[in-house]
Amino acid sequence: MNQETDSRAQAERAIREDLFCAYRLVASMGWNDLIFTHLSARVSGPEHRFLLNPYGRGFEEITASSLIKVDMEGKPVDDPQAIVNPAGFTIHLARDDARCVMHLYTLDGQAVSAMANGLLPLNQTALGVVGDFAYHDYEGVALDHDERE
Repeated sequence: MNQETDSRAQAERAIREDLFCAYRLVASMGWNDLIFTHLSARVSGPEHRFLLNPYGRGFEEITASSLIKVDMEGKPVDDPQAIVNPAGFTIHLARDDARCVMHLYTLDGQAVSAMANGLLPLNQTALGVVGDFAYHDYEGVALDHDERE
């Protein structure tokens, strides 16, 4: 293994460990929705690959080594039989500059999304984030690549 390859392997290992910890944190906070949320992280390198959780596994079951590396088409790189959530792939590719994407269902987020008027600027907490909010009509699982933008 040459020095560049060794450096990339170490960098990927660090990303795997950080992402695994993020999955465990999300699970401990109750921000996951069974198997329907996902976190992804881009792996350094010219191939534009990223890591996703194995579809069907609970966040509390994720390990650094169980994360699946996928290519730009969402196909597993190291294990062709691995299954990933295709929505995780679709959402991650929406932003080329995104190093990590966290798609979560917090109770607060679900409550706001269920309100006809969305987040209202009624207190300091809401005022701090109301300008950063965007809304998108629910269209089912995000599999349509036209939804990325």
